[in-house]
Amino acid sequence: MTPGTSGDQLLMAIDVGNTHTVIGLYRGASLEKHWRIVTEAERTADEYGMLFWNLFQASGMESPGIADVILSSVVPPMTGVVVSLCRDYFHADPLVVGPGVKTGMPILYDNPREVGADRIANAVAGYERSGGATIVVDFGTATTLDYVTADGEYVGGVITPGIGISLDALYQRTAKLPRVELVKPRRVVGRNTVNAIQSGVVYGYVEMVDGLVRHVIRDEELEDVYVVATGGLASLIAAESSTIREVDEFLTLDGLRIINERTRGDIG
Repeated sequence: MTPGTSGDQLLMAIDVGNTHTVIGLYRGASLEKHWRIVTEAERTADEYGMLFWNLFQASGMESPGIADVILSSVVPPMTGVVVSLCRDYFHADPLVVGPGVKTGMPILYDNPREVGADRIANAVAGYERSGGATIVVDFGTATTLDYVTADGEYVGGVITPGIGISLDALYQRTAKLPRVELVKPRRVVGRNTVNAIQSGVVYGYVEMVDGLVRHVIRDEELEDVYVVATGGLASLIAAESSTIREVDEFLTLDGLRIINERTRGDIG
């Protein structure tokens, strides 16, 4: 066992996305604390370091025993910032998920370097719990579907504009349509503009995801596939989906935990 997953020592998993950064503290396989903050690439390592400490102290953690840190980032300017804050404020050298990191999953993408670290973490966590053919749907800045074979091989996936991007584009590119709160409308046929937009986005994305899953099943000639969803809006879409079996808001963090164990040799 490494000190990062035993006793009072903690693993800090950090997932830097285009819109939000999610931070989790693990003791063993247990997610003890978690936070979601806005990703702001212009902030310095010192600013983020103080923000992290304030989050910890507000949660009653005066001096968290951070032994290991693992980082996935799809925002290149943020990678160095987070690495610096971890070294300066937590005296930990982060494991940055990327080429050369032991994930335990073969990557069959034409160019493996093109696959986002968060997508790999999702695939690892999804396959870990299913043990078979798996599709992970991530409702982030982009909506992604990633397919893992029954043998645990990452094949590739689908990338589409995310729900938030679609709503922003609708508001910005039209003269009269308003910004709306994204909630499920009472009926599909909206009787006012707000409900009509909500219906289009919610049910439109439900049908898109279910349709894409069916296409993957057909094209890959699958008899069965486990579909798990993650991301801030996963629960909203999954409630109406006929293909999504499970929602896990912290799937990416769990994948980072697993990768950290495999890479640092903490496999029990």
